Amino acid sequence: MYTIHTSNVTVMVQNMDRAINFYVEGLGLTLKQRWADHYAQVAAPDMVIGLHPSGKAMEKQDSVSLGFGVEKIEEAEARLRELGIAFNHAEGKGGRFASFIDPDGTPLYFMEVQMGGW
Repeated sequence: MYTIHTSNVTVMVQNMDRAINFYVEGLGLTLKQRWADHYAQVAAPDMVIGLHPSGKAMEKQDSVSLGFGVEKIEEAEARLRELGIAFNHAEGKGGRFASFIDPDGTPLYFMEVQMGGW
């Protein structure tokens, strides 16, 4: 039997520099590794996101989104405003959310959990 040592979600991107800048400088994730323009890994707590050049035009997919838990949604929304990123604010039984997209159209969201905590 094999053992899984790590895992990640891979996001296809059109421009590696732009994507890394968005996730690291914009959202505050950590650049783990970069192999020129072939592949990069950025990390948030308990999540690694692989950035891979697509080499072709991409269609937006709504079947996957990436979420980042925050303590105060207002702070995350303020950062999105600073970056000029449009977002939708929503509230529900589970918490408060700010949904937005990365430069390549990948759906992302910040969430402030109301029920159960982290």
